[in-house]
Amino acid sequence: MGIWTRLATARKPPAKGTVAFGAWNRLTKLNTLLYQRTGGRLGGRFDGAPVLLLHHIGRKTGTARVTPVLYLPDGEDFVIVASWGGAPENPAWFHNLKAAPDTEIEVGGRTVPVRAEIAGAARRAELWPKVVSLYGGYETYQGRTEREIPLVVLRPR
Repeated sequence: MGIWTRLATARKPPAKGTVAFGAWNRLTKLNTLLYQRTGGRLGGRFDGAPVLLLHHIGRKTGTARVTPVLYLPDGEDFVIVASWGGAPENPAWFHNLKAAPDTEIEVGGRTVPVRAEIAGAARRAELWPKVVSLYGGYETYQGRTEREIPLVVLRPR
């Protein structure tokens, strides 16, 4: 297990409104900036797993957001995991994609228009071992929560 996996799986994600949550958000914004400025050369991998930038619109605020997310390439598709570190609820981006599934991602230096689809039970069963193989922290995250962590398939449009 790599250092980033050990750090990411050592404890639960920071609670909203805490200093740690604010620091996490600042690091996420820095990662996004570095990724965009370098076409993914910096910030494009996390513990060996590839990272994409997910664009989404806040369903409550209408604010444009960008979130770095690990992904599993699956043919032409990109599979992302709504783990939020094993928190009891899904991440905000998951709800945003449910409300507005047509969006775009940045992968390396290219922008790809995609449509988000939540993987059904059979597809999730097929993909889950692959995402755990990609990043072992997902198994830890699933053990932290009673919810089944959703997988989202981003299909190029």
